[in-house]
Amino acid sequence: MSTVRMPPWLFLREFARTFSIVLAARTKVCHDAAMSDDAIHDGPTPLTVGRRVRAARLAAGMTVHDLAAALGRSASQVSVIENGRRELRVSDLQRVATALGCGLDHLLDPTPPSKRDALEIELARIQAGPLMSSLPLPELPVRKGMPDEAIETILALHRELVAQHERHSSTPEEARRANTELRAAQRARSNHYPELETHAARLLAAIGHPGGPLSHSAASTLAAHLGFSLHYVHDLPVTTRSVTDAREGRIYLPIRQAGTDRRVVLLQALAGHALGHAEPQHYGDLLRQRVETNYLAGALMMPEGSAVELLRRAKRERDLSVEDLRDAFAVSYEAAAHRFTNLATEHLGIPVHFLKVDAAGILTKAYENDDVSFPQDALGHVEGQRVCRKWSARQVFERDDRYGIYHQYTDKPNGTYWCTSAVQSDAAADYSVSVGTRYEHTKWFRGRDTQTRRFSSCPDPTCCRAPAPDLAQRWDSTTFPAARINSSLLAAAPSESATGIDRTAVYEFLERHTSASS
Repeated sequence: MSTVRMPPWLFLREFARTFSIVLAARTKVCHDAAMSDDAIHDGPTPLTVGRRVRAARLAAGMTVHDLAAALGRSASQVSVIENGRRELRVSDLQRVATALGCGLDHLLDPTPPSKRDALEIELARIQAGPLMSSLPLPELPVRKGMPDEAIETILALHRELVAQHERHSSTPEEARRANTELRAAQRARSNHYPELETHAARLLAAIGHPGGPLSHSAASTLAAHLGFSLHYVHDLPVTTRSVTDAREGRIYLPIRQAGTDRRVVLLQALAGHALGHAEPQHYGDLLRQRVETNYLAGALMMPEGSAVELLRRAKRERDLSVEDLRDAFAVSYEAAAHRFTNLATEHLGIPVHFLKVDAAGILTKAYENDDVSFPQDALGHVEGQRVCRKWSARQVFERDDRYGIYHQYTDKPNGTYWCTSAVQSDAAADYSVSVGTRYEHTKWFRGRDTQTRRFSSCPDPTCCRAPAPDLAQRWDSTTFPAARINSSLLAAAPSESATGIDRTAVYEFLERHTSASS
């Protein structure tokens, strides 16, 4: 980036002009740019070291030429060091510390030596960051005559620009980032939430549920216990699964719920109320609330005591299976697989992984605490990545009996895993749900005697991503397939809220039904 001299007032004017242009265009902002000016960095940088060298030089009463002479270097080389444009080796930095009469640890302290240095360091950081680099602005060199107020104004404008984007540009990338952070939190606790298990047990005890499957009538009884009547309607707003009217004590549910267990939608609505969820302010809130409501709903349908008893008995008999959990509690295979991950590590001592994949191999949901390596992009996100064709999650689609339970061993770069997979269907398409574990834990599972075994070397492209050389030579220049573009990949979520719910439609719906019941 070339250096252009510009008065501070002109820079601020140009920055403000670009601010409004970029806001209107809703340019994507990288997460790293959101760091505030008082952020704590992991360690020293060439610029923080340079500023500490300059502060130590001034404290010692030395000029640039004095330090240069002590080091046997030119004054311009010392200026390069103090401006953070050169990273010193430890041996060179030790020579500088000796010349300045200070300790090496003093120069490596990442804390800015003064308020002015902190402002200059932060200004340099944001100018080198992805947001400022994306704007049509020249570099602003910091000079002694630039007042602190001018730098503070620029930093404040930068923070506000980032904040505006975070509030109004709810992009798929933001959701993926939040989901990656949430998945790490789930892994840290083995996907087990004892506080939600306790909450579920109290709710079930309040309606006298003895354990085992939760019937539709028991779910309705729970709704009444929490002060709600149920109303099934034809005109539920299309952006909602249910609508809870806490003022009137009503829960509105759709009459038609193709492919969905009616209990699930009701229990999720009740869970949100019982947990005191408010309107989520961003994707992180939305995803956390969704995990909590789904977990509590699952704990109500498959109570921990009953489910753990079933699983422990099956482990003693070396006959663990997701389908038995599904059949015992009359839930979907996906719900049973989710619940299995809640309980397997905490109560059975078995680390597991879970994944949901569509017929094209695209990963939409994932969890692991058994070190399985999911495909991921450069930022560590797994959602939207394509799973290896050799994995059971995709091999299950290749079988004649694609709707039966499928078992497979897969030799992967980090070890051998065993997986059980099943194909499910919803209103949109077919997808597979898989649960797996490392080879040493396979002895507890039904289906461990399978002879089906595959080898996967992904992410090596020669495994399944790159076509065989003979096929590529034959077809590369003569085949022109038309891609099916998923339009949702290009669209940002509505900016009015993190949920994307059309609140106008919801309020009009409530007015309509409240008036009709008056």
